[in-house]
Amino acid sequence: MALSTFGAAVTYDDFGHLKDWLCEANRPIEIQDFVYPDVIVEDCTALVEAYQKALDGHKGPRGIHGPFFGLDLSNPDRDIRAIVQQRFMKGLEIAEALSATHMVIHSPFTFWHHLNRRNYPNVIPDMYEAAADCLTPVLAHAGNIGCTLMLENIDDTDPATRVDLVRQIDHPNLKVSIDTGHADLAHNNYSAPPVNDFIAAASGVLGHVHLQDVDGYADRHWHPGEGDINWSPLLKALERLEECPRLILEVRRYTDQLPKTVAWLEGLA
Repeated sequence: MALSTFGAAVTYDDFGHLKDWLCEANRPIEIQDFVYPDVIVEDCTALVEAYQKALDGHKGPRGIHGPFFGLDLSNPDRDIRAIVQQRFMKGLEIAEALSATHMVIHSPFTFWHHLNRRNYPNVIPDMYEAAADCLTPVLAHAGNIGCTLMLENIDDTDPATRVDLVRQIDHPNLKVSIDTGHADLAHNNYSAPPVNDFIAAASGVLGHVHLQDVDGYADRHWHPGEGDINWSPLLKALERLEECPRLILEVRRYTDQLPKTVAWLEGLA
């Protein structure tokens, strides 16, 4: 399937100088100001209202990156999971106010879980149960407001683990997200499959992709083409999917260069 329109992750400070470029092609945006604990727990009304004003004229798809610092949705302690639920619910409240139709959340699975999946055979099933319990009310509300949760790989080594969780929960408002840089780091440091195999493993449930480049060592969030990821085969792997995931460039610096980077990617596709 043809790729969807490339979009960008933004903060309020970035959005102004990218607005014309984003609006002229109705590019998707992902608002990332609300990931921080000291933001999400406070009254966000002023920032939300500022965004509502700034977004006037933007007709493309919108999403937010949900809160994630310290939030393990598979935590075995139900009282801690209740706090995770509260943070996710606050994220959805913000998403609704901004007409956002996706919210990224983080996968709880790590290299340790991969190494010990047979040594402790209950660890993954127990995590699945806890995650499903944590997400049940969150997904119910997400469905009510038309927002889809995108479960992003962070330290995932086996690309199938969180995909299997999404399929097991089987909710229309829960999809898989792939971060290309995170997948490449797992490949280089944990002998995980390459990025293209993460894409293939998510076939049928992939709703969202963070496009960023790395050097195989750290989570650089460089522009595509600045690191070691081979982008032409990656884009072809996305084109082979039957679904059409939302494509968000998530770069840390030089956001003013995003139009040039996207033009380069569009030339490869």
